[in-house]
Amino acid sequence: MKKKSAAPAKATTKLVVQVEDKNWRGEAAALRLLRRAGKLAMAAVDASEDEVTILLGDDARLKGLNSVFRGKQKPTNVLSFPSDEPGYLGDIAIAYGIVAREAKAQRKTFSAHAAHLAVHGILHLAGYDHEIEKDATKMENMEREILARLGIEDPYRQSGKAA
Repeated sequence: MKKKSAAPAKATTKLVVQVEDKNWRGEAAALRLLRRAGKLAMAAVDASEDEVTILLGDDARLKGLNSVFRGKQKPTNVLSFPSDEPGYLGDIAIAYGIVAREAKAQRKTFSAHAAHLAVHGILHLAGYDHEIEKDATKMENMEREILARLGIEDPYRQSGKAA
């Protein structure tokens, strides 16, 4: 009698979201969308079996991280910290206040902007960049495709580069 082969293991995306700033807790819809966006981005870069941690902090926390790791004395919307550890893609940090202000200024929903920044950060972890125009176009197109799957409009259409 032939043994049945086991079904291949389903890829399990491990996306850990750490809420540090209490303001994020009032954004339940944004948190759900951010998680979905993160998982889609991880699948798009073939990192479905890897782990990513997203820290949801305040502007002061991002300013501190930006200062220590980039030498810039100002807060920023999103930071990415790629990992060399096998199975661990890296860490992302996103600032609540900046996300809220940018979303309002760019006439986007908070949820859509937060999801965009999660996707943007994960693409950075996977090696995508936007310093050279050709690379920026490739990265932005991936962002558009992932966000479109979530029903989020093109983040670059209205207001220029947001991330």
